[in-house]
Amino acid sequence: AVVSTQSTGNYIGGTEMGCEIGATAISHLEEVSDGGIKMMAERGVVAVILPTTAHILKLPPPPVRKMLDEGVIVCLGTDFNPNAYCVSMLTVMNLACIMFRMSMEEAMVAATLNSAASLGKSGQCGSLEVGKWADMVLFEVPRWEHVIYQMNASETLTHVIKRGKVIHSCI
Repeated sequence: AVVSTQSTGNYIGGTEMGCEIGATAISHLEEVSDGGIKMMAERGVVAVILPTTAHILKLPPPPVRKMLDEGVIVCLGTDFNPNAYCVSMLTVMNLACIMFRMSMEEAMVAATLNSAASLGKSGQCGSLEVGKWADMVLFEVPRWEHVIYQMNASETLTHVIKRGKVIHSCI
């Protein structure tokens, strides 16, 4: 189960409730208690962080650094919808580093392996390992960090690979 805890300013304990009912992932964590963070870490519940939502709607930023420091598995998502109209995971990773003080390594893992974990798919995808699906995108950049700190790194996309087969080439 995936639970959303979005509220309008009065924390109602949604994170704790999600943990208690066995949620595997909880989103919209702009408001979360220390106890909720502790429960997520203890139970392995994935925190689905949505930087574009916090940025566009001017919501208080979720305490991502605290979650990471407490051992919560953090993933990133776009929350693509009419009030957070962004499908770019590259933008999401950039905002996560700027707004939430995530390192580029943390943002990359959160956008890949941990996002797969939030869907219960980390055994099949989310990282490049023998036996996994080999889903990936390739960019022509000097170093991998450029896809996060260049605001338009999507312009450097060269290939989209799905289950080991090139399904799109920009070359």
